[in-house]
Amino acid sequence: MSLVRMMETVVRALLTLIGLVMKPILSIMFSIIYDWRSQRVPPVKEDLCLKSATELAKLIRTRKVRAVDVMESFIHRVGIVNPVVNAVTATRYEEAILEAEQVDTLLDSGQLDDQYSEKNAPFLGVPTSVKEAFALKGMPNASGLVKRKSKIATYDAEVVARVKKAGAIPYILTNVSELCMWYESANNLNGRTRNAYDSSRIVGGSSGGEACIISTAAAVMGIGSDIGGSIRMPAFFNGVFGHKASRGLVPNEGQHPMATGKERDLLSTGPMCRYAEDLIPLLKVFAGPESTLKAKLDEKVDLRTLKIYSMLDDGGSLLVSPVDKELKEIQIKVEKFLEEKLKLKVERVNIHRMRYGLEVWTAKMNTGGGQKFAQLMSDDENSVNCVIELLKWFVGCSQHTLPAISLGLFEKITIPETDQKFLRVFEKLESDVTKLLSNDSILLYPSHPKLAPYHNEPILYPFNFAYTGVFNTLGLPVTQCPLGLSKDGLPLGLQLVTSMNNDRYTIALAQELEKAFGGWVKP
Repeated sequence: MSLVRMMETVVRALLTLIGLVMKPILSIMFSIIYDWRSQRVPPVKEDLCLKSATELAKLIRTRKVRAVDVMESFIHRVGIVNPVVNAVTATRYEEAILEAEQVDTLLDSGQLDDQYSEKNAPFLGVPTSVKEAFALKGMPNASGLVKRKSKIATYDAEVVARVKKAGAIPYILTNVSELCMWYESANNLNGRTRNAYDSSRIVGGSSGGEACIISTAAAVMGIGSDIGGSIRMPAFFNGVFGHKASRGLVPNEGQHPMATGKERDLLSTGPMCRYAEDLIPLLKVFAGPESTLKAKLDEKVDLRTLKIYSMLDDGGSLLVSPVDKELKEIQIKVEKFLEEKLKLKVERVNIHRMRYGLEVWTAKMNTGGGQKFAQLMSDDENSVNCVIELLKWFVGCSQHTLPAISLGLFEKITIPETDQKFLRVFEKLESDVTKLLSNDSILLYPSHPKLAPYHNEPILYPFNFAYTGVFNTLGLPVTQCPLGLSKDGLPLGLQLVTSMNNDRYTIALAQELEKAFGGWVKP
């Protein structure tokens, strides 16, 4: 063993030992700080807010409900829950009500042209939330950066335009982490978003506001993006569905910050929703006709023809937390359900290179040639000095969050030899996973090693996003599937992973698991 390898092993062992000693102490500390302030959102009383987007669209089109009544129900629900969760950063209620009234007038006339047909406008009159990072014309587009607080979008991002063309009506924007690069949605412009199931817990990031407001039943569907787990972690922590689409299936343009260089290969835009039946219709709208054909999204899936593999953890990364017992238990229950009820063969596997998910993701980002984060922090005006910002943060004078400052500091610490080493590891990992999933297969994999942590707790576990980030490097489609609640009332879930452009496989399985395990649960 080389000296460098020995040093790496010693460092990893020390970090593991520190983690084992400190974890119980830190857990007690955070529970003391936050538990006494914990709240849950009020129960859902608006019946229309409990229906799927697909069902709402049918009810509106058949005139069983009016679009304006649907919109008013969701707006009313936002008013009830947002004081608790702080997920909404901006509203366009007056415009949304007017647009809903126009839908009603159009449908009442009975004179619909092809533009408003069920095929071309499948979500006619259905409210949709939008992650604030996406450009929505006339609305803020700050992405949690104080310096961009006056930034108003002058156009619609491509996916936003497609959703609007499909008849959906945007009415709220939702909160993100500062510049979308941390897994807690908190920033110095719009504040901290709190979990609907337990307000002392995080909602994830960067699409945390989006997942949170959907979980409260104040939204039914929304738009998210994901470069390291920014759809899937929030969907997991908030008990809703989220889908990271296959690389290139959905356009990413029109969000801030936009990935540049080869970092673009890691970024994916996808749907977030409460009900699995909405995933395919939403993904078809997001993807457009050509990509819908490419991914065969209209094809029926026979789950009996699929092979199921399962990994209960990453194999033992020393920089990432061990997977919580309850998360392993629910995954084992899913395995048993698939074997006993669906008669599918489930095979446990150990892709040993998965333990290097963090290092592989980091190497991909470091060598991607993308824009430096410190420059993004300045809104492209030179570059922020993160050492000075850290000193300012300690005395409460910085406009930036500690995670953002830390990322700006750490991005300067790169070791080209290490990056090249893990790029070679990636090539072998890609080969392993591609081979495993090549024959109509799905991999069951934990969404995250921990249940929704307390606020600020992710600072102690900064690398736990590796469970999602590894699949961004591979570009594979992943569906985040909710699986009920833990004994403490926090959402459980699982990632369903498959091969490129077979998004329909994991979505079909998610629909079956929703029936068996209940899917989204009212907070």
